[in-house]
Amino acid sequence: MIASILTVSGGGDKFNPLDVGGAGNLLWTLIIFGLALIPMWKMVFSKIAVMANARDEKAAEAVTLAARANEEAEKARAEVEVRLGEAQVEASKLLAGARERADARERDIIENAKKEADAMIESARVAIQSEQGKALSAIRAEVVELSLSAASQVIGRQVGSEDDRRVVAEIVGGPADGAGA
Repeated sequence: MIASILTVSGGGDKFNPLDVGGAGNLLWTLIIFGLALIPMWKMVFSKIAVMANARDEKAAEAVTLAARANEEAEKARAEVEVRLGEAQVEASKLLAGARERADARERDIIENAKKEADAMIESARVAIQSEQGKALSAIRAEVVELSLSAASQVIGRQVGSEDDRRVVAEIVGGPADGAGA
């Protein structure tokens, strides 16, 4: 390599290593660079290499921490999903229970309402029958009185003894006392 530098640099056979204008400049540059490379390698490049290695170690550690954090986040997400599923199951159970209680309550309310309505209808039926009986007794008593009054007018004498009332009441189909029920 040096031979090719020497042939390219100068036009003649003479090579002067002290000539700064010719190939000597290149030679001295290479020599100085070679001599400076050893201390630079020990002082500068070794520190750069150490810092680069430290940076690589920190990067590898950061990647490891990120992977660990990612795994933990994935575990937490899975746990949250499991808990969410459990909560949804529990919510559906609670909702189903509430629906069942509401349906049972609805049936109870309807059943109680029917019982109360039936009781009210029966009470009204008894009251109507009682009032009907009272009204019939009153009508019969009135018919007895009207019959006795009519008979008194037809016969021309007073008809109204207990015996007369009993006979008319039997004919009308009511009570014999004529006072009503």
